Amino acid sequence: MPNVVTIYSRPGCHLCDVALDVLVNLQEELDFEIEKLSIEGDPELELKYGDKIPVIKIDGSHHDFYRVDPDRFRVSLARHRQHQ
Repeated sequence: MPNVVTIYSRPGCHLCDVALDVLVNLQEELDFEIEKLSIEGDPELELKYGDKIPVIKIDGSHHDFYRVDPDRFRVSLARHRQHQ
């Protein structure tokens, strides 16, 4: 079963769009699913993530926020898979 990479974002967020593009470009190579969740309109998520978006999680575990570095993401995903 592929890992699920969640990106928390909001409409109109340029960094979110860039991060999603990076993830989409890595998706086939690394075999994972992408789940995009908007924090807009969710008071709990707004409070938790507000100015930190995009927030990236791998199977619910925090990976990073603001930007997705492809090399760092590859390493994080490989480590995550080793501990499954």
